[in-house]
Amino acid sequence: DRNKKPYVIVIPPPNVTGVLHVGHGLDNSLQDILIRYHRMLGQPTLWIPGTDHAGIATQNVVEKKLKARGISKDDIGRERFIDETWKVKKEHHGIITEQLKRLGASCDWDRERFTLDAGLSRAVREVFVSLYEKGLIYKGNYLINWCPSCGTAISDDEVEHEEIKGKMYHYYYPLADGTGRIPIATTRPETMLGDTAVAVHPDDRRYKNLTGKMVALPLTDRKIPVITDSYVDMEFGSGAVKVTPAHDPNDYEIGIRHSLEKINIINPDGTLNNNVPPCYSGLTIKEARKKVIEDLKEEGLFIKEEDHVHQVGHCYRCRTVIEPYLSNQWFVKMKPLAGQALKAWKDGKVKFFPKKWENTYAHWLNNIRDWCISRQLWWGHRIPVWYCNTCNKMTVSRTDPDTCIHCGSADIHQDPDVLDTWFSSALWPFST
Repeated sequence: DRNKKPYVIVIPPPNVTGVLHVGHGLDNSLQDILIRYHRMLGQPTLWIPGTDHAGIATQNVVEKKLKARGISKDDIGRERFIDETWKVKKEHHGIITEQLKRLGASCDWDRERFTLDAGLSRAVREVFVSLYEKGLIYKGNYLINWCPSCGTAISDDEVEHEEIKGKMYHYYYPLADGTGRIPIATTRPETMLGDTAVAVHPDDRRYKNLTGKMVALPLTDRKIPVITDSYVDMEFGSGAVKVTPAHDPNDYEIGIRHSLEKINIINPDGTLNNNVPPCYSGLTIKEARKKVIEDLKEEGLFIKEEDHVHQVGHCYRCRTVIEPYLSNQWFVKMKPLAGQALKAWKDGKVKFFPKKWENTYAHWLNNIRDWCISRQLWWGHRIPVWYCNTCNKMTVSRTDPDTCIHCGSADIHQDPDVLDTWFSSALWPFST
């Protein structure tokens, strides 16, 4: 009966890498009860099953399998790696399906979907291109969360902060004119190699006569300015802070306000790169920290270290410490989209049960930052952007192009990155 209102549940798709646990069992049992009830009422009822390709998680599983065989993904190349990943997907998917059937889940199995199915992939590409055409997707060099172990950018939601016992290190930055020195306190002395300023509060009388002077950055041959910024907490440490725009979110904002240079000092694998003096290049962050402290002591600039408990971001997947990292990535502008979602709630189109969750929703959307959607992985939806080697322009397309739309050259190559898994997962209720 076409006049009857349909009742539909789209299963929250479990990651294809894992197998179902007790949480899935409970969640799916509740859905099954609702589906069977509405079916018995005589309503047209649909329960769509399916699984998520789970970019980082699945790639990790396959990389571990390869490692056990003594090879890496780079040894076999992108195409063979993706073939290997499809094999793992098939194996795990079979287990998940069998588990749901054994639970008695009355899904519509002939309508099952996977986030990398052709139809769903087409939907992902349509949304990417249409958002790009509306100016809501852009590429830029910004500070992102980088996991050195997974070798990819991750979103804010994938960073889990933990309280850890660390150290606060105190040392001096000498003024370039030799008239004095400024005490600094930091938990990350190794990042000083990427400093581009020292900041003090504009009302801090201790440093009034230093504003605009240059500091000789220790262990390097660079000179950096003393600037004033109201972000600085006069009560914290010495009231003077080192500014490393490429490796700290707050420093990044200070860098924008004062047009400071942003020097990235870390390689994708978490070692120090060639933007630091040669004696530190290639060291891990831990090794660099130790050497920087030793060298500061040798130069008579080290004051002290003390125990300090602070929050440190870790990768939700592999527990590696996350590096704030300046990188060229793709982003979605969130403010215009968040505005529409807030309006839907204010207009009563979205209701929350219990009502108190409205506050969480409003806080999240009012404070949302642009979403980094590119991932440096091989498994997932490849970003539908092609770069021309002749005119250096981009082609963003719903279908794979053979030539550059700007100059007609056939010498084009696709962006190597894939989209964040959530880009397709968020479309799941619509793409299915």
